Amino acid sequence: MLAFRRRPRLPQLRSNQARSNKQRLAFVTARAPVEFFPALTAINICRHAFIQRVPGIDVSKDKAEALKALDIIHREARREIGMADWPLLTAQQIHGNKIAIVDLPVAGHKEFGGCDGVVTNQKRIALGIHVADCCAVYIVDPKTPAIGLAHSGKKGTEQAIAAKAIEKMGEHFGSDPAELIVQLSPCIRPPHYEVDFAANIIEQCRAAGVKQIHDSGVCTACDTEHYYSYRAEKGKTGRMLALLGLK
Repeated sequence: MLAFRRRPRLPQLRSNQARSNKQRLAFVTARAPVEFFPALTAINICRHAFIQRVPGIDVSKDKAEALKALDIIHREARREIGMADWPLLTAQQIHGNKIAIVDLPVAGHKEFGGCDGVVTNQKRIALGIHVADCCAVYIVDPKTPAIGLAHSGKKGTEQAIAAKAIEKMGEHFGSDPAELIVQLSPCIRPPHYEVDFAANIIEQCRAAGVKQIHDSGVCTACDTEHYYSYRAEKGKTGRMLALLGLK
């Protein structure tokens, strides 16, 4: 069973409005704090989550060791949000802009080498992106339906990976950018980082024709109690896990 602890829920805000850390909805599963975004929760066709920092886990080693330590907890969280038997599709995340296209059913877990994003029109598949300052960009087409999840940090944003994912959804699934809903996860922001790539992602999505863009407005480096931050913790940290899947 889910052992939820509710944080205060305040009205949903669009990306161009003022926000604070309190303006998010989060629960605590048996062992992992899980954050949900109101704009995506309102869409009945999909499930999503953003697994926050997990208390009590030593993540002071390298990335591979940190992910190994977190894997059991992340699996528990996937089970509790209803994704236990869904294949988990992840990207290698090399800070590029290559997008994996999944247009056929998938039998098991898979990591797409050389990619930083995945798009699909298949149901009951969990897309996953690990982040620790970079932004996880959730893209949902409720009409087609189809979804995408992209890893967009400084380099990925310079290569417009979110816009690339939107482009691929149009090419392969017929998604209309005007019908898409985009959500930005917590990520590092000025003054803790010299580039406001969240703002750039929003501009790129608007230029691609997206009208509904939502931003958590949360800076990971400002809140290491709840989030991992590569910059604030000098590279020795864990990773949050962004999840998105069609029901």
